[in-house]
Amino acid sequence: MKSAIRINPKDNVAVALQGLESGQSVQIDDTSIIIKNSVKRGHKFAVTKILKGESIIKYSMPIGYALRDIEAGEHAHTHNIKTKLDALETYSYTPESVKNLTAAKERTIKVFKRNNAEIGIRNELWIIPTVGCTNAIGDQIINEFKKHVSLEAIDGVYIFKHPYGCSQLGEDHENTKVILQDMVKHPNAGGVLILGLGCENNQVSDFLETLGSYDKSRVKALVIQDVKDEVAEGVLLLNELFINMMLDKRVEVPISSLRVGLKCGGSDGFSGITANPLIGRFSDYLVAAGGTSVLTEVPEMFGAETILMNRAKDEATFKKIVTLINDFKNYFKRHGQTIYENPSPGNKEGGISTLEDKSMGCTQKAGSSKVVDVLNYGEKIKRQGLTLLYAPGNDLVASTALGAAGCHMVLFSTGRGTPYGTFVPTVKISTNTELFERKPNWIDFDSGCLLNNKNFEELTEEFIDYIVEAASGKYVNNEKNNFREIAIFKQGVTL
Repeated sequence: MKSAIRINPKDNVAVALQGLESGQSVQIDDTSIIIKNSVKRGHKFAVTKILKGESIIKYSMPIGYALRDIEAGEHAHTHNIKTKLDALETYSYTPESVKNLTAAKERTIKVFKRNNAEIGIRNELWIIPTVGCTNAIGDQIINEFKKHVSLEAIDGVYIFKHPYGCSQLGEDHENTKVILQDMVKHPNAGGVLILGLGCENNQVSDFLETLGSYDKSRVKALVIQDVKDEVAEGVLLLNELFINMMLDKRVEVPISSLRVGLKCGGSDGFSGITANPLIGRFSDYLVAAGGTSVLTEVPEMFGAETILMNRAKDEATFKKIVTLINDFKNYFKRHGQTIYENPSPGNKEGGISTLEDKSMGCTQKAGSSKVVDVLNYGEKIKRQGLTLLYAPGNDLVASTALGAAGCHMVLFSTGRGTPYGTFVPTVKISTNTELFERKPNWIDFDSGCLLNNKNFEELTEEFIDYIVEAASGKYVNNEKNNFREIAIFKQGVTL
């Protein structure tokens, strides 16, 4: 195994693939470099002398500037690197030529076809509370329901708890309603019970009136203040939905029907070398096959946004990306927060020094496809291809937003590890093999083998095969562990 890697020949830093000690000789291309001080695995060191004020180049792009002279072989990190990013910027459309991609191999997945022609990769029975006050009643209904039925014919029954639905105003109230409505109509659910209290802001009557077109045989509602025995009534409604779902069978469809969300969390210095490029290759494959991928985490596009902007399919889409970026920067400013207060302590411990460093790795999940659309928070996918979505970097909020947009699953890269899963299957891809071996109950797929000279093309094929299996019914770890959570973007006042 090599001890270090320079990602691009233009880079003036390399990444340690293992811990390096002072005085150790490291070979970078044709040059031997003596390490000046210890460098942790995943961290950077200079491959040539970098003068104070000069750009630190990684991924062939600036990720910050040197706070002082950095000698060749010296550890380059937060102590001697600072972000070059500032506040709002003015952008110009400089479209790049993006080659037309062709799917290397046609694949099919086995799914459930819904009456509205959408497909679901799971056939689950859901309880969705309109307000947090009904969470515990939902648990009671499920527990009683399970006493009387065998769930072998479906993929399980679950409640998605949250603390919202009342005491919210304006945008927060609307966000709660819209995200929950998106979930009610998600095709991974074969049946949904909407569970209301009766006195909340998020009234069931208004919720149903603004829900739009939906299959009334698949969606039921219960206001628990209106009935004497809410558990018994809830069990009856779940049973109606369940009987209908028992007739559902998987059928084979092209992989072009699949929609995936692209997410990373607990990133480290290897995220932009292994897992994120692997996800990017899958995204390109899926888009070329006619499918859809969605990239979010807008604050983790800062510093790499021009790469996405210049891949916009046209100038109108470019302008939408500019609005996406600047609107999120203004969100920070409205709350008096520093726009570039990122990366997290865990990111820094893993070797990420600046937001540009993090963003250059993060955006690789989007591969090299054209950006065909931009969605606001709560909006549903409208076009096949690569889409950007307005949502924060927070794992719980962003993953929920991807599912609400209509993604059937989320592909989630991580270098530090997280057990989290949202209401759609959340596939964890480790950036390093050590994490995969330490947390096999969290991690579904290891991309760390790429650091041991594993062939990228071969691993991409293996990853595509894995996703086909997961989409066709193979449970991923968050499902096996029943780690299923939602979080809704909140910005305003709580009454």
